[in-house]
Amino acid sequence: MNKNIEHVLTKVPEVTLTFWIIKIAATTLGETGGDAVSMSMQLGYLVGTVIFAAVFLVAVMAQVKAKLFHPYLYWATIIATTTVGTTLADFADRSLGIGYAGGATLLFFLLMASLAIWHRVLGSVSVNTVSTPKEEMFYWVTIMFSQTLGTALGDWTADTAGLGYEGGAIIFGILLAIVAAAYKWTNLNRTLLFWAAFILTRPLGAVVGDFLDKPLSAGGLALSRFSASATLIIMIIACIMLFPQRAGKSTGH
Repeated sequence: MNKNIEHVLTKVPEVTLTFWIIKIAATTLGETGGDAVSMSMQLGYLVGTVIFAAVFLVAVMAQVKAKLFHPYLYWATIIATTTVGTTLADFADRSLGIGYAGGATLLFFLLMASLAIWHRVLGSVSVNTVSTPKEEMFYWVTIMFSQTLGTALGDWTADTAGLGYEGGAIIFGILLAIVAAAYKWTNLNRTLLFWAAFILTRPLGAVVGDFLDKPLSAGGLALSRFSASATLIIMIIACIMLFPQRAGKSTGH
């Protein structure tokens, strides 16, 4: 019975409205949590990246080793990708001096390369095929690149483009609404739309996270990064408990 379930179900959750709500909360947590360690605790972007990269590797290994989908483990791994994405993007943009434009461009090409190699090796980049260790490794590497890219895009939009955190949130919110409308009213490729939405939720979370914890003089609400992170963790746990998630059904290749 269990073997049949393993063949039918994927290791990722069914993509529903709850999935996207938790995803946005997780990406916002990635921003506030990453900044709490690198900035509030004054450990710096490099040390923060090393810490979160270690957490990310442990979480991915646990996720790959698991036989079935476990919502808390899955979302813990997503949060790990968002936190390491935050500190890694900040390290590249600020410490290495690449800048938001350079960092976003580099990460965009890395993301496209990851998707291209995944598709060439396994024949599909659909989340409905993520049920084996090899597929999961491609999935999590791609997600890590998308989360890091999203951080760079969010900071670039809010800071360099001069739109501010509220303006950035509106821009990415509108883009997500366009993707949602395309999903509902067009026949555009569902896999393409999923990855477009998945990528766009990260910069949305980045600018919302910055809006919550940045000083009033910088256009933020000056909330504590630790309290904001704790609130988001409680929200994510509540969503998982109140709206139980099921594993997505595998469609094979």
